[in-house]
Amino acid sequence: MTAGALAPTAAFAGGRPDTVQSRLNALVREDGLPAALASVKGRDGRTRSYTAGVGDLATGAKVPANGQVRIGSNTKAFTAVVVLQLVAEGKVGLDSPVETHLPGLLRGDGIDGRAITVRQLLQHTSGLPEYVDKDSILTNPTRYYEPRDLLDAALARKAHFAPGARWEYSNTNYLVAGLIIQKVTARPLGEEINRRIVDRIGLRHTSFPGPGDTSIHEAHPKGYNREADGSFRDYTELDPSWGWAAGAAVSTNSDMIRFYTALLDGHLLPAAQLAEMRTTVPADEVGPGVRYGLGLVSRPLPCGGLYWGHGGTIPGYYTAGGATDDGRAASIAVTMIPTRGAEQHVEAAVESAICR
Repeated sequence: MTAGALAPTAAFAGGRPDTVQSRLNALVREDGLPAALASVKGRDGRTRSYTAGVGDLATGAKVPANGQVRIGSNTKAFTAVVVLQLVAEGKVGLDSPVETHLPGLLRGDGIDGRAITVRQLLQHTSGLPEYVDKDSILTNPTRYYEPRDLLDAALARKAHFAPGARWEYSNTNYLVAGLIIQKVTARPLGEEINRRIVDRIGLRHTSFPGPGDTSIHEAHPKGYNREADGSFRDYTELDPSWGWAAGAAVSTNSDMIRFYTALLDGHLLPAAQLAEMRTTVPADEVGPGVRYGLGLVSRPLPCGGLYWGHGGTIPGYYTAGGATDDGRAASIAVTMIPTRGAEQHVEAAVESAICR
């Protein structure tokens, strides 16, 4: 079965395809993505799920409704929430230097943990260089990485700018934030995310993989990468340890809606820390009008206002979405990292779903 085959859907009204369904169909048929999944929470408070494409290119299996996917950098929002909870508990100072919690750890060419604050980590204004080597990950997707090994790779490079000078996205910021969480709590990062967020608000299909866990354990569509010859390589089995605090989590679209809605409703952070999380700086390189808070991104909506979320990219999957302050929300996942043009179509589908 080809990537353009569509899973059956009942999402039609009055003989016309639902707008969300139509956009998912286009992501498969026109952008060549193997599958697309969406969950949308409307003004009525109901959450509806949609699918398009096929869940397994080899067998032609259907896409499981609300299937689990790797959510990539949406993990940063979870990590930021835990750090801000620790701030609320008086265990971490948001404007304290990293050195306070990890003495002597950040040292390198232009890199000094005494000059970088926790806030600058969470907001990507630290100047820390990127540690991710995408070619190595694609070559050996099941390799396990220790967080300290990843940090050493970053510290071998020169700082990109002085702390606070500007904004630049770097996974290294969240690697260090994860290390702070572990140092302060004396517990593994995944356990803290599960205890403080997943269990607290009932995210029944969300998990932070443990060491050596390369599987997605619930019903899921397979994730792919398009190779140079146009073929699809299966990257479903992958060790996300290289993403760790910056990108390792697994979830579903409905759980992502629950997470962002609960966050904005104040169920995860006190008002003061939520306000800090929503204090943003321009992130124009991500998109027009996009702003970055503390692990939380705001995007303008064509129907007015904005929505809050993050988004994530990891071999095999791309996710986008978030929620508005009045409770509308949408989350879309596709089973391949899209081209820039297709990525814009995914983002437009999220906007359309929230605005409809």
